[in-house]
Order: sequence, then C-alpha cells, then structure tokens
Amino acid sequence: MAYYKEIVTKAVIGKGKKTTKENQVIKTNEDVNNVLGCWVINHSFSGIINNGTILVNGSYDVNVWYSYDNNTKTNVMIHKFNYSDVMNVRIKENAKLTNNSEIIVRSLSQPSVTDVSNNGNEITLSIEKQMGVEVVGDTKVRVSVSDDYDDYEEIVDEEPIEVNDNYLA
Repeated sequence: MAYYKEIVTKAVIGKGKKTTKENQVIKTNEDVNNVLGCWVINHSFSGIINNGTILVNGSYDVNVWYSYDNNTKTNVMIHKFNYSDVMNVRIKENAKLTNNSEIIVRSLSQPSVTDVSNNGNEITLSIEKQMGVEVVGDTKVRVSVSDDYDDYEEIVDEEPIEVNDNYLA
C-alpha cells in the first residue's frame, strides 16, 4: 500500500517579464547641432513587494555625446534616470504572495537607446529595456511513499571462526 507525504519547500511560485519603452529628456546648456552618440551604463535594480504587487525599482546613467556651436565643439552630458515598474506576475495555483516571498529580478535586455532626437537645448531619448521577475515562496510537494520500502543493504557475515576450547589446556 502506498501513501502520500507533503513536503514544504521553497520553489518558484510566479514568473513574468515586461518590456518597457520610455522617452527621457535631457536639457543641455547649449543648443545642440548633432547627437554624436549615446549609451546607457550603470544599470542597477531590485524588486520589492508593495501591497500585494511587485515593484521593480532601478536606475541607469545615460551618457550623450553631442556637438554644438555650429559643430565646432563637443560635450558629453551624463544624466541619471530612476524608474519604478509595476510587474504583474501571475502566482501559480495554490500559492500565495506573502511578505516572506523572495523576489528575484533579472535584466533580460539591458536598457538601450533606440531613438534620439534634438530640438534646441533638449535631447529626447527613447529607451527600451526588458525585466524578468521570479517569485520564490513556500509551496507543498506531495510525494508517494511506499510502506514496504527498505533501502538497507543486507550485510552477510563471513563464516564464523571456530574457536578450539582446548587451546589453553
């Protein structure tokens, strides 16, 4: 006869990913003629549970290289942007999101500039990123246990040694 036992363990109880596109504006001290290059660095992020929802808070730096003064001079502008994304993660059946749940956040696609335009002293950047979230929480696993299971290996003694009782006589 087999019976079942429930094991309480940590497991991934929810998973989701989200792609965001946002426009950011950087104001310069000069009227920009051309944007010569731009890149995103120093991306950092973390996930938290806030009122039953998952928030990913993070930041990244954008460096923009541009020319001004009739393309005779260049400058690099560095600006830090913060973000907070609400992640709609579907929690698996029979699992619950609690304050003890662990949130694992991964950058599936680092923030990158997909489009840039300038108008006077304003540079408008389109930035795209993709974040993935895993929620680790308590769950139960049911396993079948056989009541006649015996994993002990049988030990067979070697032949017994015969002792001569008259040896000392």
